Amino acid sequence: MDIMERAWKEQSKAEERLKRLGKGKYGRVLKMAKKPDGEEYKRTLQITSIGILLIGGLGFLIYLIWEQGPAFFRSMLGI
Repeated sequence: MDIMERAWKEQSKAEERLKRLGKGKYGRVLKMAKKPDGEEYKRTLQITSIGILLIGGLGFLIYLIWEQGPAFFRSMLGI
């Protein structure tokens, strides 16, 4: 099989997959999906940003406890 035949075969397979895109399991979801308006996008961005900041802050707090905790407890206990 030469390179052109193989390319045509791959092209045909890709086109068949695209034809079935809206008809399978996820077809209904794709049909119902819509582009978010400005207000919805802004709210999603705010909620996501708050979540990222909270998780980052918690990770930094754990890091501080991990790094400074043993020395703090040793000085507290007089060891």
